[in-house]
Amino acid sequence: MLILVNSWQGWLASAALIGGAVFLGLIVQAAVYAALGRITQRTGNRLGQVFVRRTFGPARLILPLLAVLAAVPAAPISTKLEHFLRHGAVLALMGACAWWAIRFLDLVETLITIKYRTDVTDNLRARKIQTQMQVLRRIVVAGIVVLAAAAMLMTFPSIRQIGLSLFASAGLAGLVVAMAARPALSNWIAGLQIALTEPIRMDDVVIVEGEWGWIEEITTTYVVVRIWDLRRLVVPLSYFMEKPFQNWTRHSADLIGSVFLYTDYGVPVEEIRQELQKILQSSPLWDGKVWNLQVTDATERTLQLRALVSACDSSRTWDLRCYVREKLIEFLQRRYPKSLPRSRAEIEMQPAS
Repeated sequence: MLILVNSWQGWLASAALIGGAVFLGLIVQAAVYAALGRITQRTGNRLGQVFVRRTFGPARLILPLLAVLAAVPAAPISTKLEHFLRHGAVLALMGACAWWAIRFLDLVETLITIKYRTDVTDNLRARKIQTQMQVLRRIVVAGIVVLAAAAMLMTFPSIRQIGLSLFASAGLAGLVVAMAARPALSNWIAGLQIALTEPIRMDDVVIVEGEWGWIEEITTTYVVVRIWDLRRLVVPLSYFMEKPFQNWTRHSADLIGSVFLYTDYGVPVEEIRQELQKILQSSPLWDGKVWNLQVTDATERTLQLRALVSACDSSRTWDLRCYVREKLIEFLQRRYPKSLPRSRAEIEMQPAS
């Protein structure tokens, strides 16, 4: 009976010790983060406020787990149970640290998004930095998860022996894995190349597979292109490193658009050129950089007139082209209706027999 009492008392003391360690860790974590929260609010430090908010969850695990690791050796428990508790705490601590690192990366991405905004007119540098951050963040997160999982598995002696055995035959195993994971590896490498060489960025205007749209999302394996009619085109990352595509905002967002008109030979070209200048000067879509009107072709029936106009981005260029086309046609219909394309025919009357 005394052995049972002692055993029961030992279990109670161990539970109280470990529970007290967890409680102490939670108190320390709450006190530290409460102090950090007050300091950041008093000083108006936005970086500190975001840091406290993003890392609060992982810290609630890390500090109590550290306290448990420190308290377990002092608990009156068997060696086997002590090893079990220490092993479980170490595994949980590894997962919590990986979680903390991922939340810290989210914090960095949030700060970069706040500092480099894309909802402004000249957002080339902001799109460049945000694209690099998003791609690199996904790659680093994947690496953190893989390393944390590998470290947790290597704490098991049986799995460690399997890993050493596989390492001994790594030649054949590596070849098999490389063949099986070739698409994933190619996309992963393509992601690094896109982050470094920047063939595409967030919100770039591209033409892919004959579709015109914007780069909406870049992940570690694919890119989402938002088509002008709100459809989504999902393209593998490796596509942008292996196949040609058009990027209309590679170095700047401004574009030159063209408007073609087909008129009769009797059209007054100089007056149309002056009218084009008036139309552009009255339109807020024109950026004031480029405009011109030229006769670019002459067929047996019509003249081809090409008007060049410029705007600050692709959407405004499209709207400006449509606006100029409508106004020039309206001008011809109002002032020179006979200058619109027409077919000429000559009728000869035969004398009566």
